[in-house]
Amino acid sequence: MNSNRRTAKIAGALIIVGMIAGILSIVPAVEGVDYLTAVFPNRNQALTGALFQFLLVPIYIGFSLLLYQSVKQSSESLAVGFVGFRFVAGAFQLIGVILLPIFIYLSQEYLSSGPSSSVVFLESLGAMLKLFRDLANHLGVMVATGLGNLLLYSVFLRGKHIPKWLSIWGIIGNSLIIIASFFILFQLVEVVSSGYIAMTIPLVIQELVLAIWLIAKGLKLPLENTQSTK
Repeated sequence: MNSNRRTAKIAGALIIVGMIAGILSIVPAVEGVDYLTAVFPNRNQALTGALFQFLLVPIYIGFSLLLYQSVKQSSESLAVGFVGFRFVAGAFQLIGVILLPIFIYLSQEYLSSGPSSSVVFLESLGAMLKLFRDLANHLGVMVATGLGNLLLYSVFLRGKHIPKWLSIWGIIGNSLIIIASFFILFQLVEVVSSGYIAMTIPLVIQELVLAIWLIAKGLKLPLENTQSTK
């Protein structure tokens, strides 16, 4: 097996592992409206979510670094942009990780405060932190990832590294997720809503198809036509 084929297989596997980690990083206690009373009793759920969200950082960055050498053969500038946006997405993921233990502490303080003036302060602080976390996860991460992926699929489309229909599907799916993220910013849709889910489903399916393609077929590269590999 040549090195490019092996790299594509690992990249495909990272997509699948990333999807699993992404599902396991969801913390329903934080997403609900009663998060101030729900997070501390479900602190193990929050810590588990933080662990899997942290694992997404090396997965996000590792995927881009794996494909960098292959992608830069078609466009080094777009390859650098793709990797750069993945690092930005990883930074936003870390913000989400850091906020989860803060929610545990905030919930603990809220439950132990009882009827007092501090309750209003804790509720206001909680609302700000929740908004900040939603923006970091669903605007920062998704927009940075989406923009990086648009660069990646532009290279794929131009270099015909994967089927044209799969590249176009990726461009459409990532465009939708970026639009959905700005809908969240302007409060046109909620994070947990059928509208947001409907806009993310095309990308989720596309990434699964891409993962299977990379594992089964790999990337078609110019060097494959000019060099013999073992």
